[in-house]
Order: sequence, then C-alpha cells, then structure tokens
Amino acid sequence: MHVNLTDDELAFQEEVRTFFREQYPADIRAKQDNGVQLTREDYVRWQKILHQRGWAAINWPVEYGGTGWTPVQKYLFENEIAMANAPDMVPFGVKMVAPIIYTFGSEEQKKRFLPDTLASNIWWCQGYSEPGSGSDLASLKTRADRAGDHYVINGTKTWTTLGHFADWIFCLVRTNSDVARRQEGISFVLVDMQTPGVTVRPIITIEGEREVNEVHFENVKVPVENLVGEEGKGWTYGKLLLQHERTNIAGVARSKYRLSKLREIMAQSVHGGTPLAENKNFARKLAAVEIDLQALEFTELRTLAAVAVGKAPGPESSILKIKGTEIQQALDTLFMEAAGYYALPNLPQQFTAEYPVDERTGFGSETLSALRYFNNRKASIYGGSNEIQKNIVSKHVLGL
Repeated sequence: MHVNLTDDELAFQEEVRTFFREQYPADIRAKQDNGVQLTREDYVRWQKILHQRGWAAINWPVEYGGTGWTPVQKYLFENEIAMANAPDMVPFGVKMVAPIIYTFGSEEQKKRFLPDTLASNIWWCQGYSEPGSGSDLASLKTRADRAGDHYVINGTKTWTTLGHFADWIFCLVRTNSDVARRQEGISFVLVDMQTPGVTVRPIITIEGEREVNEVHFENVKVPVENLVGEEGKGWTYGKLLLQHERTNIAGVARSKYRLSKLREIMAQSVHGGTPLAENKNFARKLAAVEIDLQALEFTELRTLAAVAVGKAPGPESSILKIKGTEIQQALDTLFMEAAGYYALPNLPQQFTAEYPVDERTGFGSETLSALRYFNNRKASIYGGSNEIQKNIVSKHVLGL
C-alpha cells in the first residue's frame, strides 16, 4: 500500500522515528526482540516515557490529554511503534475504560481517573467474561446489590488479562434481574482491586505462562459513586468499549512488522538442503497473507477517518477483528513452518534475558514461534469470538 505523504507528514514520521531510536530503552528492546516476558515495571516505564512526550493517548480528545493528531499521523505513529518492535500501550486503561469514563462518567470520575490513567499511575483490567458467560455475555451472573451508599458484589470473572498487575478493574455486573431484556439489568462499575473480598487466582495458558486470571468477588463493598453513567445502562457502555477493543485487536501495523521479519527468516533458512526462499508453496502462502493484510489496512484507515470526525467505531470493528486475528494466526503458522524443528524445544529457562542463543534455539529465537502460536490461539476468541463478529456483520452490515 502506498500513502502519499505531505512534507509535514514526512517530517512528523521522521520525528516519531527519531524518538523511538533515541528514547526506546535498550533493555526493554532486548526483551522484546528475544521474546522475554515484560514485567509490570517495564510496561509502566515505557508508557511513562510516551506520556512525558505527550504521546500516551493518541485517540483521546485534546481536552483530556489527547494528541489531536490526524488519522494519517495516527497511522504513521502506529506503524513506527510496530517497526521499532516497541510495546503497545496496555489497552485496558488508555484504550478501553478511559473512553467510557470521558464519555459517560461523572466530572468527579474524570478528574479522579483520567490523569492517573494517562500517566500510567493506574493499571486497569477488564471484568467482562464469566464462567458460563463468554460469547453470551448478557447471561452474566455477577451481582451488585444496592445497600445504602454501596453496592455489594458477588460473583466470578474469568480470563482477566494481566489482572495480577491491576490496581482497578472495570466490571459489567447485574444490578436488576426483574427486566424484560437481560441486557437492561446490567451496570458498569469500577472496583479497587485492594477492596476486601477481591481474590485473584492464576490461569496458566497452553504455552505455560501466566497471562490471564480468575477474579472472585465475595461481598465486595463498592461505593455507589463508582457506578459509571446510569444504573442499568452498562450493556450500552460495554458494547461501545468492545468496539474500541476490537478495532485495536486488528493489529495491522504489528502484523506488517511480523511479515517483514518472516521475509528475513525466509531469506536465511534452509530446509533439507533447500533454501526456504526457493520453496514456492511457502512463498505462495506468504503472498496470500500479504494481500489480505493490505486490504485490511485500507479498512483500518477508513475506520480511523470515521473516529477522527467524532464517530464511534461501528460494525467495521468486527471486520477488523475477524480478519486481523485470522491474519495473525496465519502468520503464526508460517513462523512455525519457517522454524521447522527449531520450534520444538521448549526450555523455560531460555526465555530469560540471560539465556544465550545456542544450537537448540536456532539462529533467530525460532522456538518463540511455538509459544506465540499456542498463545495466539485465543485471538479468534477474545474481544467477542469471531463467530459472534460474523453475526454482527451479517446483521448490521449486510442487513440479513
């Protein structure tokens, strides 16, 4: 894809590129390049560097600390952060709950939460899915019963990403069961993770890492002022949040970076005495992914343009989510294929900053391809499964 950039946009691109070259910490870069899991401190330190530059929240309104960038500037920034292989902003605060707070929250909530979210002084996690309530989210059973100036919350949330790092959780809870539609009895509340009765338990995923958790609520008292917007309107706010989440899940810039790395590996790998670059079947599959990625990039630009004029991401976000995750998983498969037998070893100690590359790990940390492959099986499920997204596209785009 070719975008004709003005002189100002080219200057902006160089400014961003220089920033990443000079300000991106070398130790975090080394971890990223070698597949070493980042700590909470790594994420927060990097996000604070972006905040100090004024680039922490590129989609926020200017009045709350946003950049005021054009869609093209946002596109360029996302491309540069991906090409630098720098960590993305942890999405739960800046990209997910903050738009709900500045759109529907009280003035007190805006003052209390937005500055600290922007400065990475608060780590948020998401309390949506429950055991038995994943794709059918409206069936959620976690209750918030009003008791004077508090709600008392009981229930369990699951698949809570990085919940063990979180200071606060935003939750969809049932505040009324006596309603015509299940969606009408749901509210959106903010809960301090240090509140008595909140327990976080790890879920170890298939690649052996702790990324997600269960969060249990047992008679957790939450002040009524932590309700966002109107009681019973949480489903509306939650749907809007999911549209922002799905737009971010597409990961177009990150997939472009991975595609470039795959081409580097392709140029160096030899399978059974034959250079991978001469494998026509591999080249055909790689070209098919690249074509899909270019088409998705156009769709993402159209969505960015709509958001820039004040529109919320619509059902297009479902298209971005479906195709974005399909492309990510197709790339995972190609990385596994390119790694060959180097994808087989899984030595836990090798995924530390100190472990030297040796003959068991190939020349390019290729065993990482297996971890990424297994971890990313979830991509077509989280943020609303791809099957649910196809139903949304069918109903709201195709009118079926």
